[in-house]
Amino acid sequence: MNDAAPPHGKGRILVVDDDRLVLATVTHGLAQAGYEVIDADNGDDAILLARQHRPALALLDIRMEGKTGFDVAEYLRDVVGVPFMFLSAFADEPTRAKVAELGALAYLVKPLDVGQIVPTVDRVMAQLAQGRGADLPPAAPPQRPAAPAGVPPAPASASTPDPVSLATGILMHRHTLTQARALQKLHALASEKGLTAQQQAQRLVDAVEALADTDA
Repeated sequence: MNDAAPPHGKGRILVVDDDRLVLATVTHGLAQAGYEVIDADNGDDAILLARQHRPALALLDIRMEGKTGFDVAEYLRDVVGVPFMFLSAFADEPTRAKVAELGALAYLVKPLDVGQIVPTVDRVMAQLAQGRGADLPPAAPPQRPAAPAGVPPAPASASTPDPVSLATGILMHRHTLTQARALQKLHALASEKGLTAQQQAQRLVDAVEALADTDA
């Protein structure tokens, strides 16, 4: 990617998350929404990409091995001047206090789907374009009722993500492909194995989830 070239579409966004499936899903969803997306699965790479490409906005996971999302946020704020928001599974009071201290433009609590993330990104980008980013308070979603002890929290959306969309996002991230090229690759892989695109997509998503479980 040539940093001298102007950002395409609605603007350039950096997405950082150490969960490969989340990273692929968010990257794909934002690309579909018209953003130019660069991504990283760790804080060190995120800092390098931010220095090289100067995105208009960064979406940061908080808890990652090595540099955390908070570490990256401090660098973005103090060194390169890139505004940021957080996507995190944690909503405890110390985390919220740190988010506010750092000056995040928004704060969304996982689990989320892209249909919830994109409108927030659109709002933040619009306000940044109007020069009002510094006045934005951290935005947190309404609190969901706490689940009983030992019961996992209910997902934010009952809808099941389309495996073809997820697989396309994974291929975009893994092979640095455009959405169209990633979809072509998915169909080619399916054809080679005598599967439908849906079947091949589900196999790819299952493989990434299994790898994530192994790394956990």
